[in-house]
Amino acid sequence: MPLDAAQAHYLSGVMRLRAGEAITVFNGRDGAWSARLDEAGKRGGIITALEQTGPQRDPPDLWLLFAPIKKARTDFIVEKATEMGAARILPVQTDHTNSERIRQDRLHAHAVEAAEQCGGTFVPELTDLAPLSRLLDGWDSARRILWADEARVGAAQALAGLPRGPWAILIGPEGGFSAAERKRLSSLPFVTPVSLGPRILRADTAAVAALALWQAALGDWLDA
Repeated sequence: MPLDAAQAHYLSGVMRLRAGEAITVFNGRDGAWSARLDEAGKRGGIITALEQTGPQRDPPDLWLLFAPIKKARTDFIVEKATEMGAARILPVQTDHTNSERIRQDRLHAHAVEAAEQCGGTFVPELTDLAPLSRLLDGWDSARRILWADEARVGAAQALAGLPRGPWAILIGPEGGFSAAERKRLSSLPFVTPVSLGPRILRADTAAVAALALWQAALGDWLDA
């Protein structure tokens, strides 16, 4: 199995592995496999897959929509969303979003690294930045949205009784949602607003808190 230059550099230059050493690999479809590093250089390398060592573990049908913030904190959101079982990560441009662009390839690399460090076998799809309004225009109403509404501080809505199935979590920007966005989200029948407790959370903390709440009430933590 061939390695690209970045993979070869990571194994030989970062991890300091040498030819003949054992590693664990995954492709997002066939679980975890033991493998042998046969060669690795500046331009690429070769590994040989030996045997499956663990099953494929896919996340629940959960998407995370979030407004990008400062670079390190956006990286944190992507890493934690990968660890906590998001199947798809969608950066969104809201009226108050500070970032006008993202490095999709860099964020994908962070997701891959997070999956590797946690022994995962799945890397979520990471889309390019898109306007929230455009996503809502074409939204499939069968996928409900859990809207982390900062205006509901101290008025938590229980998740008990909500249906399992395809969901998305929506986290706003540092400045919150605009009045127009709030009005639209409140009018959509597939959007469920929820409080994240009695304190206002930073956007990156809110993403982790919302993922944990959803997983505990509606996700695969119930099946563990």
